[in-house]
Amino acid sequence: MTIVASLKTDPYWWEAAPPTDMPETDVAETCDVAIVGAGYTGLSAALVLARAGRSVQVFDSLRAGEGASTRNGGIASGNIRMGFGTLIERFGLERAKSIYAEGKLARERLSAFLEDENIACDQQMVGRFAGAVAPKHFEAMRREADLLNKHVDLGVSVIARKDQHSELGTDYYHGGVVRPDIGGLHPGKFHAGLFGRASDAGATVHTSTAVQGVQRDGDGYTVRTARGTVRANDVLIGTNGYTDKANAWLQRRLVPVPSRIIVTEPIGVDVMARLMPKRRMLVESRRVGYYYRPTPDGTRILFGGREGAANASPEEVVRIHMGRLVEIFPELADIQAAFSWSGFVAYSRDYMPRLFSHDGMHYAVGYCGSGVVWAWWTGRHAAFQILGQGETESAFLCDPPKAIPLYAGKPWFLPAMMKWFGFQDRMDQRPGR
Repeated sequence: MTIVASLKTDPYWWEAAPPTDMPETDVAETCDVAIVGAGYTGLSAALVLARAGRSVQVFDSLRAGEGASTRNGGIASGNIRMGFGTLIERFGLERAKSIYAEGKLARERLSAFLEDENIACDQQMVGRFAGAVAPKHFEAMRREADLLNKHVDLGVSVIARKDQHSELGTDYYHGGVVRPDIGGLHPGKFHAGLFGRASDAGATVHTSTAVQGVQRDGDGYTVRTARGTVRANDVLIGTNGYTDKANAWLQRRLVPVPSRIIVTEPIGVDVMARLMPKRRMLVESRRVGYYYRPTPDGTRILFGGREGAANASPEEVVRIHMGRLVEIFPELADIQAAFSWSGFVAYSRDYMPRLFSHDGMHYAVGYCGSGVVWAWWTGRHAAFQILGQGETESAFLCDPPKAIPLYAGKPWFLPAMMKWFGFQDRMDQRPGR
């Protein structure tokens, strides 16, 4: 197993849809809504607001979509980090059901949106297989599937280990579960389509224009940017894992977790058909688990996971990822990595996507690695909250996340947490466990 010398360090998705860097235009002195962040969150909100007749300016310190929106794996899961059983324990059955029901609705609405807007982003509703890395994980997944099928209409299927070759060409897992309601897409093309629709609707997007601060100003806000100041009636913050010290209040409440993705060189058609016969989206039950999938054209494997140790070089993480991929699929021992890149996902203390207000400003953040669905969905809902009309109800409307003690934006505790979770994973996989 080797890594090619010409390993590309830009995301694979940028080959077909690079991030957009707009020519400089004057920052208007006033607007109805100023949005911070030109990813899925900001652009979905901008589209709703602009079509409702509001003047909208969107600001991003990078190129539009250069953050997580075009660096993710393209698995459109709308996943919740807490299991359904845990949600019931924490919030009660009815709230847990409403959260999962909203996830199902969000995925359905996203599919309808892509069709209605004619956004060609290689969406494939192929389902998702979650593999159990230990027998006790399989039993827990079976119980969770029974609970979901009892209370939420998702059609979850339990796949025993003896039958898993119908889903995945490996003996590595101890069975798993299939969610047929989950699919995948090309995140770069999705963002490009969203950017185009928002721009066509009249939203102005300022790229490479950092927001340096936001202050209340009477019944509105003064937004200071690197290229001028604007007064806005409303402000929406959608920076998620790329929140910086310009919003120190939010920075203390979100942990940016680095994730690295590799994409292999092309793999033979017969091999791909054997390893991934149904072209599913794929995850596993490890605490520090991996997510993977075939690329939309079915010729390569995309494989992603957390960066891990603080001092690990990108090359070392690529070797670890490739080693894990070969552990799952031994016949890929001679396959090389062709792309490798990283990005940040954002976690709050309770692992929940959130819609909330603070000091009158609107926020949509905390997607915990499942932002393809949630960022688009919560951005829309934040826009409806600003308009005071449309789909104003959501199970994710809540109080702001709590600040993390002794934390000011640099997650010093992350390496220790990753080591602890990794130790637990290794203990779970010991023979007889």
